[in-house]
Amino acid sequence: MIARIDGHCHYWALRRGDYGWLTPDAAQLAPIYRDFGAAEMRPLAEKAGIERRILVQAAPTAAETVFLLDQGRDDEAVAGVVGWVDLSSPDSVASLERLAENPLFKGVRPMLQDLPDIDWIATRPNAEAVAALKRLGLRFDALVLPQHLQALSRFVERHPDLPVVIDHAAKPAFAAPADDPRHAMWKLGMAELSGHPHLCCKLSGLLTELPAELRTTPKAAAEALRSTVDSLLTWFGPNRVIWGSDWPVLTLAAPFAFWDEVTARLLDGLGKAQHAAILGGTAASFYGIAGGRV
Repeated sequence: MIARIDGHCHYWALRRGDYGWLTPDAAQLAPIYRDFGAAEMRPLAEKAGIERRILVQAAPTAAETVFLLDQGRDDEAVAGVVGWVDLSSPDSVASLERLAENPLFKGVRPMLQDLPDIDWIATRPNAEAVAALKRLGLRFDALVLPQHLQALSRFVERHPDLPVVIDHAAKPAFAAPADDPRHAMWKLGMAELSGHPHLCCKLSGLLTELPAELRTTPKAAAEALRSTVDSLLTWFGPNRVIWGSDWPVLTLAAPFAFWDEVTARLLDGLGKAQHAAILGGTAASFYGIAGGRV
């Protein structure tokens, strides 16, 4: 049996002071304005039968990446860390080489959704930095919105040998009116990107994009998400879809167990091999996670 893996979760400690998006004056973020780490995650994961997890950066600093690697050193369930490096910086290659000395370091995630330039990924990274990602066997997590998909497509086309995963399925604009252009951007962009075999997609972060009235129960949330998830599975297939909790951001919308039940409903009807791929196998393959502790 393939171990179940949470392909996307976060630990943070507010005292570190570099989470620019997580501030005490953001009322909607109040429930997650506190520390989160292994002690809280462990019982949630064990109840769901999740054995391993990938920690993903939540601050655009090298210091936070080091913090996550330290967390991984102390938490044996951590199978990898996706950190942050400024790929446009002259120091980017040296930073990548230094971090890659730690086998837990699996890749990088620029916070593209927060950058003012929606074409950043297609125009700003240093060629040497991208070459270093490939040379060091690292991966690229794309935190994007529908309006970034065209630029991401240009990046992916230029680098067919760089493993890329789209975080949170590019955050479909569920709450937007039917005539919002982001719906067409998402559908066309994701369908086009799925044609690149080295690109995967994370089944994560969807509940927090879904309007509250559509997630009153796991059944209601699954029904609201079904067409989206069916499209993702049609485009990418189970062997290129990675399940993640996006905990603790998830808790702004629902408890961990709620998303786990929604997942079970969405994947009901798939075969055992397909389940195993989405819930662990694809993450293990993409991030290079061996059967034992890395």
